[in-house]
Amino acid sequence: MAHSSPVTGIIEENLVIIDFGKHEGKTVSIIAEEDPAFYQVLVLQKDNFAIRRHRDKSFRLYRNPLFQIEV
Repeated sequence: MAHSSPVTGIIEENLVIIDFGKHEGKTVSIIAEEDPAFYQVLVLQKDNFAIRRHRDKSFRLYRNPLFQIEV
């Protein structure tokens, strides 16, 4: 049975890189460990984010530019 993340779905959290804010460049799994409060914001506001595959084959978590988040 596949593990499902509340933020990244079926993609492993250690493969998805944050592409905004003070945590830019860190993986979602690192954020879960280092800043649990921000991780909870990601969980609660997951509809305002999208995961895209970058040219280097990495997965990037982007935020909707119309959505304002306190980071």
